[in-house]
Amino acid sequence: MSDWLGPQEWAAVGLSLKVAFCAMMGAVVPGVFVAYALARWEFFGKQFVNVLVHLPLVLPPVATGYLLLVTFGTQGVVGSALKEIGIVFAFRWTGAALAAAVMAFPLLVRSIRLSIEAIDPKLEQAAATLGASRVRVFFTVTLPLMLPGLLAGMVLAFAKAMGEFGATITFVSNIPGQTRTLPSAIYAFLQVPGGETAAMRLVVVSIIVAAGALILSEVLARRIPAKVGQA
Repeated sequence: MSDWLGPQEWAAVGLSLKVAFCAMMGAVVPGVFVAYALARWEFFGKQFVNVLVHLPLVLPPVATGYLLLVTFGTQGVVGSALKEIGIVFAFRWTGAALAAAVMAFPLLVRSIRLSIEAIDPKLEQAAATLGASRVRVFFTVTLPLMLPGLLAGMVLAFAKAMGEFGATITFVSNIPGQTRTLPSAIYAFLQVPGGETAAMRLVVVSIIVAAGALILSEVLARRIPAKVGQA
């Protein structure tokens, strides 16, 4: 396969894998917290939080990228402050990871939330009545039972991050070797004469990754009822 893909194509695939992995891992902890809050807590503004979390799914990706640019760009509200301590997202691969994480976050939260809602609250209540703290109940009861949903959500988030284009190219542009991820590389190859063959090879890679992620996510998601039933 090393002969099938050229150096530029391998660079795009490698960068995409790094960006997608960092985006997925960066979204896990806040994703679990938000999903648990939406599934188990009642609080003022819950519907607003729910809408905000899922907004990237319905907003044009370019709009999300622009919001990231005005927020985390070097002249943005947050970005200018981060720049003072040496953290810069705009036009860097870390910015691509941030954009991918934002776009993948709704899928991760939804998968985790559904797995938590499938758990009988009485199991958590029983552990609490035995003297376990909320933190211990979460780590000894909730987390093991929601693990298939968490893993499925991580796989979907990874696949979404691999395929993210609109928000990424708006926020960090399309810089070869820096921010040119797999989708951006496909777009770039299609803009030059004779680039269709390279673009098609990358499309095939994208299909393989996406199909594999969907299959793995489905396998993990099907284990949720079985895990809960065994508890």
